[in-house]
Amino acid sequence: MNLHKASIRGYKDNNVDYLLIRQEEPSTRLAVVLPGAGYTAQAPLLHFATDICLQQGYDVLTVNYRYNDAFYDDFTMEEISDAIRFDVNAVIDAVMAETSYNEYSLIGKSLGTIAMASALARPVFHNAKTIWLTPLIQRPDVFDAMHSLPNQAIGFIGDEDPNFDAGRFEKLKTNPQLDLRLVPGTDHSLKLPGQPLASIDVLKEIMSEIEKFQGERRVNDDSSHSKA
Repeated sequence: MNLHKASIRGYKDNNVDYLLIRQEEPSTRLAVVLPGAGYTAQAPLLHFATDICLQQGYDVLTVNYRYNDAFYDDFTMEEISDAIRFDVNAVIDAVMAETSYNEYSLIGKSLGTIAMASALARPVFHNAKTIWLTPLIQRPDVFDAMHSLPNQAIGFIGDEDPNFDAGRFEKLKTNPQLDLRLVPGTDHSLKLPGQPLASIDVLKEIMSEIEKFQGERRVNDDSSHSKA
């Protein structure tokens, strides 16, 4: 793999770091990983999701914003939301200016789902596959994107997550393109508090579902190419 680390000038001129992991041979696929505020790309859900994407031939772009830094101490939640939308779009613009792809996957965790909901409005992502990890479904922008967008999607949220809302969860289930899973007993990290071994089992099950989901289009694409 080839690693490209860089930064761009983001919201209010604060630098935003990103990492682009490229396959040894040029890839036509890009996965964009959007972490949470304190849940980085090195944390288990995103670390292993990244590995799955790399194994399936994607380049992987991780936007490594740091909204816990002192620079953002006086920001309201809505200004943080403005910042993440601005920063993620700026990083995507920078990467797209240098490399073109024809297949995309977006993976968002918690705060990252705010940026994901915004990024999905870009025409280039109209067919992107989407993976929603502990989405902030109480927010109208995240809920509306998950409820109305036609992108093929899978999502996971725990019923012990403070962001879980049973009514909204049931409404989201009406989107036929969204396979939204409730993970009983898990918190905002999709862990079972005080049960490390059981939490590992939950992680393995989630990764198995993500691997299956990410592989679906590849199988379908390969079969369609073979008929052409």
